[in-house]
Amino acid sequence: MSTAYGVTAVVLVVVAAVLIGAFGIRLSRTTSDFYVASRTVSPLWNASAIGGEYLSAASFLGIAGLILTYGADMLWLPVGWTGGYLVLLVLVSAPLRRSGAYTLPDFAEARLESMAVRRMAGVLVVLIGWLYLMPQFQSAGLVLRAITGAPDWAGGLLVAAVVAVNVMSGGMRSITFVQAFQYWLKLTALAVPLVFLLLAWRDGGAPGLSAQDTAVWALPLAGDREYGLYSTYSLILATFLGTMGLPHVLVRFYTNPDGRAARRTTLVVLSLLGAFYLLPAVYGALGRIYLPELEGSDTVVLALPGHLIGGVAGDLLTALVTAGAFAAFLSTSSGLTVSVAGVIGQDILKGGVRSFRAAAVLAVIVPLALATAARSLPVADVVGLAFAVAASSFCPLLVLGIWWRRLTPAGAMAGLLAGGGLACTAVLMTIGGGPHSGLLGALLAQPAAWTVPIAFLVMVVASLLTPSRIPPNVARTMVRLHTPETLDLDRGDWRPRSS
Repeated sequence: MSTAYGVTAVVLVVVAAVLIGAFGIRLSRTTSDFYVASRTVSPLWNASAIGGEYLSAASFLGIAGLILTYGADMLWLPVGWTGGYLVLLVLVSAPLRRSGAYTLPDFAEARLESMAVRRMAGVLVVLIGWLYLMPQFQSAGLVLRAITGAPDWAGGLLVAAVVAVNVMSGGMRSITFVQAFQYWLKLTALAVPLVFLLLAWRDGGAPGLSAQDTAVWALPLAGDREYGLYSTYSLILATFLGTMGLPHVLVRFYTNPDGRAARRTTLVVLSLLGAFYLLPAVYGALGRIYLPELEGSDTVVLALPGHLIGGVAGDLLTALVTAGAFAAFLSTSSGLTVSVAGVIGQDILKGGVRSFRAAAVLAVIVPLALATAARSLPVADVVGLAFAVAASSFCPLLVLGIWWRRLTPAGAMAGLLAGGGLACTAVLMTIGGGPHSGLLGALLAQPAAWTVPIAFLVMVVASLLTPSRIPPNVARTMVRLHTPETLDLDRGDWRPRSS
């Protein structure tokens, strides 16, 4: 691809993000504006923004790369990432909005009346956010290097700088506008080139897979991966349950006006994600046919237009895909930065707009440094590990906290330490010392199948052993979580006791 086209695409995406974010500055004045856009975001806008931040580098580049490499087994990633919203819709979205909290630690303290649980939840939010930000910055470096030859750290630095400026300028209100725009840009950036790719495929005689690929690559669990059945089911569990524990996803439900709007938002999100996730799978299949030498790489989406079409048309389509990739890095990084900055700003810097802005800088600096120093893994694999940590910590806290009145602070703390701690240990061993082989390698690479049950079991057992520590105001809290807003209860923004 022509370097000029690629650079132009990146510049246009960055300028658009800054200009759209600047529009939100005029509307962002209060703390509520910065943290939750004053809870005035409509379902369609919110769903588009969720799609914008949820469809990360793993969705835009990673799924196609993994499908090219491993075949049908990896289709569980888009299925799980979409299906997770069904669980979110049924169990979490409306009660979470009714809680009136700003962040997950806010919810933890409001439900359990414990500063210790709040602090533990805050630590996990920051860890999950940083773990999720790392592959965004690494992938940005990969793309910028592919189109310009720039060093690996340059793309991550560019994304981190733009995100920090947008978040510090207008907070959640600015980011909502930016992310909604970026969802539709990402959908266009994959859909339009794919039309031309399929036309070129048909004009070339519509070649199919080789006999070996038909027998192995195209069939689930037919490959030679060790412990493939375990890895598949653990991946399904992580993606289905991890969605409800992702801080940057959950914080968006706090921006809806009420619980009904939160449910409507979730339904729209399911449609938007379902439409998008049809596309990377086709890129992966075409890559298997035309560019099998890219096995193990995340660049197949960028390489296909130039390979199949070529010329100026191929360059323009590759530039469009590049624009979509940078939109993915920017939108997901923005949502993660808002969620991490919200926790750091409230729990460490003690709240306020100035604290939020300072926290936004810290929220991007640490993962940028880690992305530069850490061993690079396939982006979807790292994001999958973040889902495993979320499923092993916040999923049990939310499900039991919303639906089981006997949950105690001691039980919640024990479950978070057990599930979150074990999942984080597996992640560190995989990123720092992996890949491991044999059963140990499978257990560490896909830990959700054993860490999620442990987290639920420990949380329940520890709560049953400490019945005297059930929060005194639990009855009132449960009524607040489950009573429709039409009854006109007092639902002002919840504030932590520490503020």
